[in-house]
Amino acid sequence: MRKSFHMTPNEFRAAGHTAIEWVARYLEDVENYPVLSQVQPGGIRARLPAHPPDSGESFEAIMNDLDAIIMPGITHWQSPNFFAYFNGNASAPSILGELISAGLGTQGMLWATSPAATELETLVLDWLVELLGLPDAFLSTGRGGGVIQDTASSSTLVATLAARERATGFTTNKTGDLGHLTAYTSTQAHSSVEKAVRIAGIGSANLGLVDVDANYAMQPEHLERLMLEDVAAGKTPAVVIATVGTTSSTAIDPVQRIGEIARRHGAWFHVDAALAGSATVLPDMRWLHEGLELADSYVVNPHKWLFTNLDFSALYVTDRSALINTLSVLPEYLRNEATESGEVIDYRDWQIGLGRRFRALKLWFVVRHYGVEGLRHHVAGHLRMAKELADRVRQHPDFDLAAPVPVNLVCFRHRGGEAVNQHIMDTVNASGEAFFTHTKLDGKLTLRMAIGQTYTEDRHVRRAWDLIVEAAASAE
Repeated sequence: MRKSFHMTPNEFRAAGHTAIEWVARYLEDVENYPVLSQVQPGGIRARLPAHPPDSGESFEAIMNDLDAIIMPGITHWQSPNFFAYFNGNASAPSILGELISAGLGTQGMLWATSPAATELETLVLDWLVELLGLPDAFLSTGRGGGVIQDTASSSTLVATLAARERATGFTTNKTGDLGHLTAYTSTQAHSSVEKAVRIAGIGSANLGLVDVDANYAMQPEHLERLMLEDVAAGKTPAVVIATVGTTSSTAIDPVQRIGEIARRHGAWFHVDAALAGSATVLPDMRWLHEGLELADSYVVNPHKWLFTNLDFSALYVTDRSALINTLSVLPEYLRNEATESGEVIDYRDWQIGLGRRFRALKLWFVVRHYGVEGLRHHVAGHLRMAKELADRVRQHPDFDLAAPVPVNLVCFRHRGGEAVNQHIMDTVNASGEAFFTHTKLDGKLTLRMAIGQTYTEDRHVRRAWDLIVEAAASAE
């Protein structure tokens, strides 16, 4: 009878070398894979056993099935030819940071459960304030601070919950009585906003959708009108959520004016800059944050555009006590001397769940590897490539830009109409050479290319545009 079924250290070392070599080879070859997986629904599961194995299998057998069965079902987000949605980019130092985090297996719910996990998180999020030129009110050295969430959806939910509690005098968590709270965002905001107000109990019926202007940015005048109407009806504005870089078109809401209106009505002001916020690593892009000093909370996702693999969303608040008063529950089994001292941060009080992975490690690796210079170099390159693609669209007689290009997303249409645009997207995506997606602006199908993948170069963007033009010609 075996004493243990665990990998021995030597077995792990050999398997680890194999796995690292596999990842390195993948990163070398990824642009040669069809970007969009071509499998049919159920195709992967049909090739896998219906029941778990009775006896353990070799690492070689597992890796063989990874190549033969799993890889055909992968859409390659790390391909330099990936232009869909917003990027979920990674980088070699981030992958290595994630590996070490997984190896440590740290559960950082309390300072006491791993002091380094907490203190490094506080440090790297303060670094990010400096890197992006954010207001000092978001630094941990004052009343505010940052916390790592998994995604911007969770960050927006946490901010909405804090807004709800502040609007009700921090009583709703105890009484369950919401009163008549309202929330506001633009018609172009991410769907996570509606989800957040649903989960928070405010309800989507109490979410005021604010009209947008010709550039798809929120109209402050309409926001003010909606809030005044709600106040007159006996309702309490709880939260206003502005977007710096909407998902459909990267529209930039006028943060300054929206913040002033939110303050007049005593509403929490949250700014979602999940993608576009990373652009402010470049000082000449910090106009994106004009008025951010009026915000109560802010979110930016390094896993979108700062070369840090999923999941890593940075949520900042100007008053961390609002989060703690909203989310903290302290059972006896979590009590400890460090927490009781009040001298440490317990990040479990800043999020929905209790458990916390050591996510700070991968951003620490990224920032130390690239430095400010490297981060600026690559983000500037993406911005330049997006502007050059926009110029190609403008110069082509059959295509039009559908929205401004403030950061790294280009929205465009062929003049041939809906069917032609659908044909272009389907044809290019089916080729496997590039992958991009669509949205609807003014009710019209609009093609969108996000240029922010870690390894994208000029040649990849040029080839994607050539494919688009060729697909358009084949539709005629």
